[in-house]
Amino acid sequence: MSELSKIPLEPEADGYTPQVLATVENGIGWLTFANPKRRNAVTYAMWCQIPAAFADFEADASVKVIALRGEGEASFISGADISEFAMRRSTPEQVEEYDRVGTAANAAIVNSSKPTVAVARTWCVGGGMGTALSCDLRIAAANTRFAVPAARLGLGYRFSGIRALVDVVGPANAREIFFTARKYSADEALAMGLINRILPEDGFDVAATEYLAEIAGNAPLTIKAARMAIRAVRQDPDARDLEAVDAAIQACFDSEDYKEGRAAFAEKRAPVFKGK
Repeated sequence: MSELSKIPLEPEADGYTPQVLATVENGIGWLTFANPKRRNAVTYAMWCQIPAAFADFEADASVKVIALRGEGEASFISGADISEFAMRRSTPEQVEEYDRVGTAANAAIVNSSKPTVAVARTWCVGGGMGTALSCDLRIAAANTRFAVPAARLGLGYRFSGIRALVDVVGPANAREIFFTARKYSADEALAMGLINRILPEDGFDVAATEYLAEIAGNAPLTIKAARMAIRAVRQDPDARDLEAVDAAIQACFDSEDYKEGRAAFAEKRAPVFKGK
């Protein structure tokens, strides 16, 4: 992941450097938020790293699905690193710059051409919820807790973040999440549609990898076309590029993968898709 080396990082006094780690394994692009000393809270420099990591994943044909996770077991993402706020978000100019890099990071996730999955465990809070909502899918360990504590901190949320939450859980649930700032269990999150699936706490890493492998083994062009169509459904009619959606659908039928899928079905074997 060469592009990540171009992002300036800020070592702490003890030499530890919070950062985003990008690795690829068996078709899964893992984006790991590594700041375990603060439950993987995201620093300004880490927000800056995300677009470069996604650009690398986009360029790597072996990557079929992108998974976002926190380092270790303490947290997915506990939110933005509040310890930086006095230095990074005290003036209007600082707030504007911080929001700029946050918006760019979110756009990199949302606009990815490959499916994205938030793999959450223990805590998914504040900016962590926002990052998870930017993904196509969200899976979580059974012990995971979810919260947006903005009302306890006096923070204002960007419209894009509010809209992402409303799109997933609806306005009534979004109001309660923000107004109460309470913590929600994985079961509650599943019931309101905030997450797609709960996986057992024991053996979570294996179960999550199996879930991702199932996605990675499917036809990339079909998933791409479906993502485009689903996104178009959520857009204003005037903003929809239905010609692009139709072209993506036709590309599926014109592909080698379509022939492979039919052949595999006839031969009663697992297909081997190449995204071509």
